Amino acid sequence: MALLFGLLLCLSCELPARAALALTEPVDVELVLAVDISRSMDSEEFALQRAGYVAALRHPDFVNAVRAGKQGRIALAYFEWAGTAREETLVSWQVIDSAETADAFARRLENRPVRSFRGTSISSALTFGAGLFDDNPFEGYRKVIDVSGDGPNNIGLPVIAARDAAVMHGITVNGLPILIRPSPTVRELDRYYAECVIGGLGSFVLPIKDASEFATAIRRKLILEVSGAPVEERVVPAQGEQPMDCERGERERRLLSDPYYPELDK
Repeated sequence: MALLFGLLLCLSCELPARAALALTEPVDVELVLAVDISRSMDSEEFALQRAGYVAALRHPDFVNAVRAGKQGRIALAYFEWAGTAREETLVSWQVIDSAETADAFARRLENRPVRSFRGTSISSALTFGAGLFDDNPFEGYRKVIDVSGDGPNNIGLPVIAARDAAVMHGITVNGLPILIRPSPTVRELDRYYAECVIGGLGSFVLPIKDASEFATAIRRKLILEVSGAPVEERVVPAQGEQPMDCERGERERRLLSDPYYPELDK
């Protein structure tokens, strides 16, 4: 009787887990786009960045990459960040499995107002992005955060701590550093992203060095993330003899006595 009771107890524990698993939808990748809207970017960069994502989502090569996966579909979410992750900018999870669904997501993104805020907290973006995987109704073979930005982390948790926490949960972090107008704090932003931001299986950096590269670079990056194709090089970094100082942005902000209060950015 004791053995029978034990078996019944085990079965009762497994049933909710199996039911929850049955409710999840399999996808090839769960992809979060985390996009910088800090005030270090100007209106031209904002417009090019937004247009680049919209155009990439609508491009036939992106749709073909999605359809070529084992499941033929991905789950996609998008949000913007500055000194904090801006929850009100979230474009929630949607399945992309055709040109029509990709266009529907692009329209949701295209119609959002563009605003900028103070501060650059890559760590907040990674923490918020990682949380989006917790309760979504999808089960992806891969989980990826795609973070773009034009400067180093200068507020919030150290970026390495946030990156490592995401990687420990099986998330790959890829980077799209924008070097059109290099940050005075970290001019070798491609190296900073390579050493301090990206991590996980197959992670890579794809820098943007000219305004004309926005649309092509974003499309190429999304296709690589969707397909899971191996990247020959994680990054082609700027040359440097010393390891990158991953907390330089935070220290410089403190030296400038420039506190950041997110509650003022409403």
